[in-house]
Amino acid sequence: MLKIILLIGTGSFLGGVLRFLGSRFVQNQMNSAFPFGTFSVNIIGSLLIGLFYGLAERGNLMNNELRIFLTIGFCGGFTTFSTFTNENIALLKDGNFLYFSLYAGLSVFLGLMATYLGNLTTKLI
Repeated sequence: MLKIILLIGTGSFLGGVLRFLGSRFVQNQMNSAFPFGTFSVNIIGSLLIGLFYGLAERGNLMNNELRIFLTIGFCGGFTTFSTFTNENIALLKDGNFLYFSLYAGLSVFLGLMATYLGNLTTKLI
């Protein structure tokens, strides 16, 4: 169990550092209020998690520890959006259209509301 935790922690560290550097680099290249840095990191992270899970499903191309390091660790540190999109794809593949709609819609709506309420709370304290 300790080995798995260290794999996830190391992957998360590397993903988080690359998220910061990559997002900052992209945003500095753009002259826009649109958050291109975060947007690009989220899309790249979604592509990566799709590639990593696809490789893991093919069989002997990736062992379980490498899969955990890359998906839960690296992609989780790089962007949690990648996990969100992968879980939605899994729901669609399984034909769970109601759960897909609820998960995607509520996650976006409630996530925005929670962020707003958290921000509002700090202003009231």
